[in-house]
Amino acid sequence: MRILHTSDWHLGRTFHGRVLDNAHAAFTDHLVELVAAESVGAVLVAGDVYDRAIPPNDAVALLDETLRRLTERTRVVLTPGNHDSARRLGFAADLMREGLIIRARTAGLDRGIILPDADGNDAAIVHALPYLDPDAAREILPPLLAERLGEETPAKHTAGEDQAENRDASSQPDPPERPRLPRSHEAVVSAALRLVAADLDRLHTGRSRRLPSLLMAHAFVVGGEACESERDIRVGGVDSVPAGVYTGLGGSPLAERSGGLDYAALGHLHRPQEIRQRSAAVGPAGPHPDDDAVITGPRLVYSGSPLPFSFPEADFPKSTVLLDIGADGVTRLERVPAPLPYRAVTLTGTLEKVLALTPDHREDWVRVRLNGAAPPDAMARLKVELPNLLAFSRTPPPRAEGERAPVTRASDPLEVADRFLARMLGRSARPDERAVIARAYDAARAANEGSPSCDCTR
Repeated sequence: MRILHTSDWHLGRTFHGRVLDNAHAAFTDHLVELVAAESVGAVLVAGDVYDRAIPPNDAVALLDETLRRLTERTRVVLTPGNHDSARRLGFAADLMREGLIIRARTAGLDRGIILPDADGNDAAIVHALPYLDPDAAREILPPLLAERLGEETPAKHTAGEDQAENRDASSQPDPPERPRLPRSHEAVVSAALRLVAADLDRLHTGRSRRLPSLLMAHAFVVGGEACESERDIRVGGVDSVPAGVYTGLGGSPLAERSGGLDYAALGHLHRPQEIRQRSAAVGPAGPHPDDDAVITGPRLVYSGSPLPFSFPEADFPKSTVLLDIGADGVTRLERVPAPLPYRAVTLTGTLEKVLALTPDHREDWVRVRLNGAAPPDAMARLKVELPNLLAFSRTPPPRAEGERAPVTRASDPLEVADRFLARMLGRSARPDERAVIARAYDAARAANEGSPSCDCTR
């Protein structure tokens, strides 16, 4: 069976003020074409479908149209991420037709989805975890653990943890009699995976053969590389989940008997990557991290976002993941490049150097990082040559070793302003610029002298 893994669409997002609707539409067209060309049996969308909880109308319309087109060709399993509103995304999920399965409720995370192959035979099991916000999941999961696994969650934790929570203004302590898990992503994901292990064990009972097992999750796995466009999900200073949590299914005693996981379709990190887990038998000086021989446990894969949402993201490829699964798990994995309707570039150097580069970047979305001296009209000159200049910053010339610019009550304000201007422009102020500064200073002084609250002797 062939499965497509994608995530972090962020429909409704902008790029430095530029609307990305057309770029998102190009990606969804590509997705539909890929599903048809590759005979994809299921599409897994691992969270952050929208960029915010209340998405714009155009984003909702695009998702509606995309899901209609996809479900005409394959099955779609969709979960919310930390950017989505789980309640809104999951509205009427229980009424959806077979081709679209939305798992937005924490209480239903251990209901495994059986995916059939082209012949209608059971081909794989998928457990779809919505984003587990620790503040909510730590209270929702204990009753499920008690009901389904007989696990009793303590009503109170260590004094140190309680004190840490009390110091967090965003967290209001609940009644002490209410069972709750520790306030961390690791704790709630581990609890969810123990529920998954029990369901896997149930689904495999009585079968003549084991079915490949896949998990969808929206989380920050230890070892993953983040970038600047992801929303911070730290809670109490902790935002990550160790890879071993997925290998051991949260420490479940049923982990081995259940057959474990073969693949984790991860969302949240926008950089496409696979988290490699070293075998216990491999020492620190063992094989190269890219050596397949050191991979142990399920394959933990981030599809990454399909579009770059910041200038640093433009430095690495965007893709979706195609994987083939069989009786032995994942037999093939391929990253398929996503179309990039826009090119985001960063130009760095002196004004003269950047201007010399502009003919090659008139159609690009550009960030300029200017070094050294620059005239006051530098920004205006750059905008003429770069119609899509979206971000601009400047690094002033380095100050000479030991150079100081002390400012005291005895300093002449006009001299201070002159030194500042020279520092920022890399040259001395012109007579007309000094005249403007002098007039501004005189006006400010006159206004202050007329103010009863001003101590003009200081």
